[in-house]
Amino acid sequence: MPKKYRPNVAAVVQASTGRVLIGQRSDYPSSWQFPQGGIDRGESPEDAVKRELAEETGVLPGTYRIRAHRGPYRYDFPAGPDRRGFHGQEQTYFLCVPDEEGEPSPDLAATCGEFSALRWVHPETFPIDEVPPMKRDVYRTVLRDFFGLRIQ
Repeated sequence: MPKKYRPNVAAVVQASTGRVLIGQRSDYPSSWQFPQGGIDRGESPEDAVKRELAEETGVLPGTYRIRAHRGPYRYDFPAGPDRRGFHGQEQTYFLCVPDEEGEPSPDLAATCGEFSALRWVHPETFPIDEVPPMKRDVYRTVLRDFFGLRIQ
């Protein structure tokens, strides 16, 4: 039987300085990742990434534009299928850039609490060892596809 993957989106928010926004997961404090989440029924991937970015970082639509998207990228859940029967996630990544010079202003106080902290990092110094292990290969591929980087 073929594996079933949950449709998902992720946002790579890149400031005019070149740095990208990552979040420290509240449930796994040693893990950092891009904002991401599932696509709701009837929702387009573009609408989903805008919603997820606002819910998780407080970065609101209208302060950035989508420059590019890539995917799908897949990763499997290490414990096998979840309660809904998904074996993993299939993600479309969106590169979001600010409408103005500088960095979009995240606001953790206005979020759902998924992240306990946010920080800006240069793509070439992305902390791949702090990404949840099941997602690392996807992150390496995303960093290559968007920025031409080879991260080990």
